[in-house]
Amino acid sequence: MAENEWLNKDFYTILGVSKDATESEITKAYRKLARKYHPDINKTKEGEEKFKDISEAYDVLKDKESRERYDAIRQFGMGGARFTGGAGDAGFNAGDFADMFGGMFGGGAPGGGNTHIRFQTGGNGGGFNAANLNDIFGGMFGGGGYGTNHGYYDDYDYDDGAFQGHRPTTMPEDGTDLNSKITLTFRQAVKGATVSLSAGGKKFKTRVPAGVKDGQKIRLAGKGRAGKHGGKNGDLYLQVTVKPDEKFTMEGDDLVMTLPISVGQAVAGAKIEARDFEGEFTTFKVPAGTSSGAEVRVHGKGVQRPSKKGDLVARIEIRVPEHASHAEKNAAKAFDEACGEKFLEELAEQQKR
Repeated sequence: MAENEWLNKDFYTILGVSKDATESEITKAYRKLARKYHPDINKTKEGEEKFKDISEAYDVLKDKESRERYDAIRQFGMGGARFTGGAGDAGFNAGDFADMFGGMFGGGAPGGGNTHIRFQTGGNGGGFNAANLNDIFGGMFGGGGYGTNHGYYDDYDYDDGAFQGHRPTTMPEDGTDLNSKITLTFRQAVKGATVSLSAGGKKFKTRVPAGVKDGQKIRLAGKGRAGKHGGKNGDLYLQVTVKPDEKFTMEGDDLVMTLPISVGQAVAGAKIEARDFEGEFTTFKVPAGTSSGAEVRVHGKGVQRPSKKGDLVARIEIRVPEHASHAEKNAAKAFDEACGEKFLEELAEQQKR
């Protein structure tokens, strides 16, 4: 938008701010309106025109120098000079500023190039000031005096190229999210691991936390596609596959294993040595009267997180000989009889459920 059109545009009203608004208030107002009227959101013709107006207003008011020039031109135009056309005249309008000032203050002929207009602070030093300017135009066009607003135009320079077109503001665009897959060993999932990844044409390393589960998604903030024009980067989502382990599974932060015991150990109770996840021997205390499916645990030997440690859980599985001898069979029958009729009746009831 050319500066010779600024008299016809009230940029402060367009953005809904006062004339003494700060830069941050102007930016805040623009962003609020831009989100409402951006062509990607508001696809109406009215919205398109509104977005163009607020972009023009923001481009002028966000810059200190262009805002000062705008304020100077607006103040001059509203300071009392009346631009009216005479008989047989086409009238005077804001577009004539460049030609008129060029002829008065050292520029070329009307319509010529190299127009250079400079408003300097007046005072007693003989400089040219806004009051002089108002008197000149008051005499030329029948306008009144300078009026009650006696502010001065402070060193505004309209040099070559001042009347150039509007440069639209580019809206920030956030980068898109990306998806990727990763396969971990069971040990990597339990302990955590540093892995190398490639996404969006870039290679990088990241830390997978301890205790990650099969099928879980991990979000890596800012590792997606790069944003444009100051927009934030997208995220990268990792789909995790965990290879199974022959002995251990993971439930929450607990590591679970099967612990086979004999009938005698189950009935009388026992202390049983078995290897933990690190391959070291750990003692499990099996209480007397333990049945298959019961759990015994060793605290603190599961997944190790900074704020919490899981347990090592052993699920009891009572084992009997696959090919029992005649003596073993007789001993088993004798054991059942020793348990008593009440135990056998309750067992039979449970079997029928």
